[in-house]
Amino acid sequence: MTDLETRMLDTQMLERGRRARAAAAGLRDATAAARTRALEILSEKLTAAETDILAANVRDVDAARANGMTEALIDRLSLTPARVAGMAQAVATIAAVPDPLGVETERWTPANGLDIARVRTPIGVLGVIYESRPNVTADAAALCIRSGNAAILRCGSDCLQSSLAIAGLIGEALALAGLPADAVQLVDTPDREAVGLMLGGLDGAIDVIIPRGGKSLVARVQAEAKTAVLSHLEGLNHTYLHEAADLDAARAIVLNAKMRRVSVCGATETLLVDRAGAARLLPPVAADLIAAGCELRGDAEALALVPAMIPATDADWTTEYLAPILAVRIVDDLDAATAHIARYGSGHTEAIITTDAQAAERFAARVDSAIVLINASTQFADGGEFGFGGEIGISTARLHARGPVGAEQLTTYKYVVRGQGQTRP
Repeated sequence: MTDLETRMLDTQMLERGRRARAAAAGLRDATAAARTRALEILSEKLTAAETDILAANVRDVDAARANGMTEALIDRLSLTPARVAGMAQAVATIAAVPDPLGVETERWTPANGLDIARVRTPIGVLGVIYESRPNVTADAAALCIRSGNAAILRCGSDCLQSSLAIAGLIGEALALAGLPADAVQLVDTPDREAVGLMLGGLDGAIDVIIPRGGKSLVARVQAEAKTAVLSHLEGLNHTYLHEAADLDAARAIVLNAKMRRVSVCGATETLLVDRAGAARLLPPVAADLIAAGCELRGDAEALALVPAMIPATDADWTTEYLAPILAVRIVDDLDAATAHIARYGSGHTEAIITTDAQAAERFAARVDSAIVLINASTQFADGGEFGFGGEIGISTARLHARGPVGAEQLTTYKYVVRGQGQTRP
């Protein structure tokens, strides 16, 4: 960029920040009914504009293929009529979620007689930086509107045309509901300098940065952000077949956990198998995966049971493939499985398959990840499946919010203290 272009972009982004801050105040003061109406309108508009959204997406996909994008990432980028309908339904579900603002989460009276209430309130302005998933544009906008937060969205250049088509509908819906159209703004330039400016906080306009993307994006945000970050790390997820696993359940769950959609952050990347049950469980589970086109990379014991595997390396235990590849390891027992997860996992999502209730609860207690599932696929790591309507990401942070981040998780709180003339002695 030339110096003039840099100055122009800087001015434009600062202006976005000022408009977002002003819009945040208007959105916070709006009624829950107005925010709900905006989401209902947006859902209707997404359905009506399916043809235009898909046409914009075709332009993105064609450009991505020409640039050599992998098919796994193409899958993340691509929209279909069913996925557009899913976006519209997610927004409608978020519209039906109880409005979180103004909710008293606790109320008490201490010895001084003050009436103290803890009340949910918006965070303010959120900067959401994401990669090649245009549905995030609709999900993030809807969750921010529901939670009363203004948003500055910066999508990956790969999905810019799709996101622009969706963002236009968001602005229309806000205006029709009587809300400030600047409450959700999409950065319309693919220039990476815009990301750096957002990480700088736009002169204090942005309260929290939320990255949603690959490891390199999250690492950059964490390293450079001058404001708070709500992190979403990679989904290095594990499914553990306990010795007491039911074979039919194991086959169905593992196949779904890996192969339903290999490009999502909830996909299982490592399969751990209890040594005591490995001969019974692993060969049929592996056969299903291989038949579905999954490459298996196993340790020596796994290879002995399933010769069609290729040898695993140390790197396989720390790789989020986002592809039809699965690392497989035989472990001594439940303690060894949880030790492996503690060493190699990203704190995202883990699952155990077992008929032993005590083992299941011990696994859930020992595994310190944002989501722990018992006898269910890791692909349920999704805010929509949790009943949130959608999510702005799966937080692997330990403060504020953890797991799927829906509307409630995008609020903070304040204390409202009511007195009767008390003074402090």
